[in-house]
Amino acid sequence: MDLKEHIRSIPDFPKPGILFYDISTLLAHADAWQVALARLARIVSKHQPDILAGIESRGFLVAAPLASRLGLGFTMVRKKGKLPGPVISHEYDLEYGTDTIEIQDDAVHPGQRVVILDDLLATGGTMGASVDLFGKVGAEVVGAACIIELAFLGGRKGLTMPFDALMTYDS
Repeated sequence: MDLKEHIRSIPDFPKPGILFYDISTLLAHADAWQVALARLARIVSKHQPDILAGIESRGFLVAAPLASRLGLGFTMVRKKGKLPGPVISHEYDLEYGTDTIEIQDDAVHPGQRVVILDDLLATGGTMGASVDLFGKVGAEVVGAACIIELAFLGGRKGLTMPFDALMTYDS
């Protein structure tokens, strides 16, 4: 099955000049979504993770059902101030300014093997920051995966762990 047939392109979203690759149409097609999850399960399983982490917010849609399918735990990487209880924070640089992501302080334990998931890899900034965040608590990020990679933005180059995507767009 060609999963690209189930991705909708929306021009000028969220601002003029941006072509947004929307996974909503993939999620809405039961067969295509099952194929995507099965392919991701094969990719993620080879890393033998203990837990899957999803990056806010569409990464939750990928990581949570995949964790359930693989019999693994799931944890969330969220923007500052969105998680209850004690958290571990990591501030990282953006093109203009900084942002902060967090995990709950008991989300993972030292030595646990983590695979990070998101819907799309663009510049790799948030993915790279997530790796750093899990490193702060002594977890080992053994892999990462996304449904879509925007290869023309070069996000893969900044990652320090194995990365896979189900589909790639070159422009």
